Amino acid sequence: MNSLKKILSTTLIATAVITASANITAAEQEWRMATPWSGGPWLERDAQNFADHVKTMSNGDFDIKVFPGGTLGSALKVTETVKSGVAQISHNYINYDYGVDPTAALLAGHSSGLTPEEFMLWIYQGGGLELYEQFRLEKSKVVALPCSVLGTEIFLHSSKKVQTFEDFQGLRLRTSGAWAEIASRLGASTVVMAGSEIYSALERGVIDAAEWGSPEMNKPTGFHEVAKYVMVPGVHQSGGVLECQVNKRVWDKLTDQEQNMLRTAAKLSVFDSWLASSYADLAAYEELKSGKNEIVNLDPSFITKVLEETTAWEDENATKNPWFSKVLTSQRQFKAEMTNWSEYRLTIGESEL
Repeated sequence: MNSLKKILSTTLIATAVITASANITAAEQEWRMATPWSGGPWLERDAQNFADHVKTMSNGDFDIKVFPGGTLGSALKVTETVKSGVAQISHNYINYDYGVDPTAALLAGHSSGLTPEEFMLWIYQGGGLELYEQFRLEKSKVVALPCSVLGTEIFLHSSKKVQTFEDFQGLRLRTSGAWAEIASRLGASTVVMAGSEIYSALERGVIDAAEWGSPEMNKPTGFHEVAKYVMVPGVHQSGGVLECQVNKRVWDKLTDQEQNMLRTAAKLSVFDSWLASSYADLAAYEELKSGKNEIVNLDPSFITKVLEETTAWEDENATKNPWFSKVLTSQRQFKAEMTNWSEYRLTIGESEL
């Protein structure tokens, strides 16, 4: 009888240990995704698409719950939320960490930088992915994978017509990151404010103009309702990417197969976001053209000045920041390789030769 009791006791203990282990494993696979987004396509489409891809590709073993900005921590400190382990993963914009290291601007997209298509080519064929991961791991101690591509932005929604370099002087402009520095050097009076404050600031005349996102992203903001002029093209943000960050301790516990699955899901999400946002931008921009706003094309001489000032800003940062220099050199070499692109490829959107 005593032997039977010992066997039963041992069996119960073993069962409890196995059950507890299974529960721990299940908990590790139920991930929380922190984001800065309160709503819109980046939250409801791009972040959710990545979560859906991961669930499908893992046969349901990974279940990522997407949380809106501010739910798991500060909306502008998502990197810290992931690094601390409050969230296992994020959908984030690296430029929110611009203050930590200005190299973030090159990886997020900056004035006169890479277009969305160029970003994808540089990341997956030109060595950009390796640099992105290495930079994030060294500087922020997170594993970061590009998982959305950003379209070319509207240059300005403005109550004042801005077409030339002279028009830009003294413009009270809402912006952020590297463009806040470069625009100031070009003569604008820059103001940094949260996206939720822009509409009211434009309406009350606190600012003259604002930049925010691509046509699709700007449409629900209503900026076009309180600012008559819409300036294009978006040379201040020609393209860029968003990232998915994974907590380093969580990442190290994954198998090689699981890590590769996450990388593949991120790459697929980049392609998905390019398709969806590019197509949505077409309709959103057409609405602007057919509405009450005046579309203003920037003078080529102004665009040249933006390029020249951006180059000067890049060179200054490269001399004092090894990481900035490394990424800038890679992107410039890539752009040099792209110079013959237009010689044999037709321009996207051209209906006639």
